[in-house]
Amino acid sequence: MENLVGRLKEAKILKDAVNSRKSEFIAVYGRRRVGKTFLIREVFDNNFSLYLTGIANVKTQQQLAQFYARITLHFPTQQALIIPSDWFAAFNLLIRLLEEKKDDQKKIIFLDELPWLDTHKSNFIAALEHFWNSWASARKDIVLIVCGSAASWMINNLLRNRGGLHNRVTERIKLEPFNLAETKLFFKNKNINFDLYQIVLCYMVFGGIPYYLERISPGLSAMQNINKLCFERNAPFRMEYEDLYASLFKHAEKHQAIIAALSTKNKGLTRNQLIQLTGLSNGGGLTRILTELEESSFIRSYRNFGKNKKEQLFQLVDLYSLFYLNFIKGASPDDENFWINATESPIFRSWSGYAFEMVCLHHVAQIKKALGISSVQTSVYSWQSKATQIDLIIDRKDQVINLCEMKFSLTPYSITKKYAESLRQKTDQFRQATHTKKAIFLTMVTTYGVKENKYNYLVQNDLKMEDLFVLI
Repeated sequence: MENLVGRLKEAKILKDAVNSRKSEFIAVYGRRRVGKTFLIREVFDNNFSLYLTGIANVKTQQQLAQFYARITLHFPTQQALIIPSDWFAAFNLLIRLLEEKKDDQKKIIFLDELPWLDTHKSNFIAALEHFWNSWASARKDIVLIVCGSAASWMINNLLRNRGGLHNRVTERIKLEPFNLAETKLFFKNKNINFDLYQIVLCYMVFGGIPYYLERISPGLSAMQNINKLCFERNAPFRMEYEDLYASLFKHAEKHQAIIAALSTKNKGLTRNQLIQLTGLSNGGGLTRILTELEESSFIRSYRNFGKNKKEQLFQLVDLYSLFYLNFIKGASPDDENFWINATESPIFRSWSGYAFEMVCLHHVAQIKKALGISSVQTSVYSWQSKATQIDLIIDRKDQVINLCEMKFSLTPYSITKKYAESLRQKTDQFRQATHTKKAIFLTMVTTYGVKENKYNYLVQNDLKMEDLFVLI
């Protein structure tokens, strides 16, 4: 596990399963490229009783042939075996071979890319149900780990199964992207000597997705890396967007329509606004798509302060998708230095401001810790009126509300006379509109802090980007 960065809670769940007094059925899911397979292989050091990976876009016979190949690898004394005729025969064979092991050690079975194993009319799910319900769950020595990137399949066929696998999963691990502290550790392990600003800049484009961060080259600045990976001819992330959604979702064009619509409105959109912009029909189908996108960490749903759940907004929070739709999608392959030349442009300033806000929204726990309120019960909202928007509000049980302003800059942020007046108006409008009796603390979250001047008295809390680099 020396190569594992972060993932302490997730690794503990997996290791605890080995010491459990009963059989365990663990589902690991999350968006593509987030490091699910790497986590499982590192925790168990590749010591599996069976490790099977599904193959994309092949028929059941090819999947069963792969199962046979893995069986002969893990059970080398059983060379007289034949390829199972179906998944029931495959799991019955696995049962027989595992029962021949007379030791008391846990037998760890890892089925990776589970959705790909479930080919059309294969009865894979029925066979998996039978394997677990009729045999494995009655024992004490089985750890069954299933993993998949196809969020719609994992959610609808496994986590919310209404058949034989209903409530059979004993542990579920939703693997999230790295936070900034984990990203810093990841770069350190790769001998990439970025300062905090460079790390934040990379995070604003690639989020905390290990596969993307793995492509960062030492010796190049963050801007050079972004340009190389996203804008040079044949850059690896020019085509990643289409592959990403197609691999995760069935009928991905509907999910992409939602993402594209949300990319046009920083504050997010209501359900009715999404229907109007995408042409998708209202109902359970739309609810399923929104749930799948949120479970895969592409979007978030949130409420305006003082509003009910029916008025919730949906907002795009996947940083790569946001960057792709705003810049990569429309970029000419002939302009290979597009991003390097954009550093001082208005387009860069506009994007960087919003992207930094998204980074802060991914690190609310760190913001709370910096404010000293980790143990205080809180609710997190946004708020907007016709003229004003506040992207992060922390409503506290200790009779305080933090109104958070997030600003990205290359130097300490200077509050001008005009901005000071805007802050006063925001605070007054919020108090009048919400009728709150709580104390309102204006909280600035910036890259290098707020510059000392005569308007600093407006700010009760001055947080810097290093406050976001905390392991939690």
